[in-house]
Amino acid sequence: MREPTFLILTALAGGPRHGYGIIQEVTTLSAARVTLLPGTLYTALDRLTAQGLVEPDHEEVVDGRLRRYYRLTSVGLDALSAETARLRQLTTAAEARLRALRPRTA
Repeated sequence: MREPTFLILTALAGGPRHGYGIIQEVTTLSAARVTLLPGTLYTALDRLTAQGLVEPDHEEVVDGRLRRYYRLTSVGLDALSAETARLRQLTTAAEARLRALRPRTA
């Protein structure tokens, strides 16, 4: 799973969000390393919807503009959980190797 996809799913794990809310949450989660542009986000949301990982939740009009909210599906939750476990396993392996490289102090 690519990092932006992981971050979008993670943002939606906190509850339904509209596009701009997802962009803001991804920026926060990544400590501003990842900044999604609207076109990139909506292309990703279309793909994730087609894959059954997210789905539209509801719509509302704010200041004359339509906001569509998306939510994580159960399939999306399973995919996010599996990816989180995979990343945890890789992180654990990397940390073990890094510890082996560090000089030991008494």
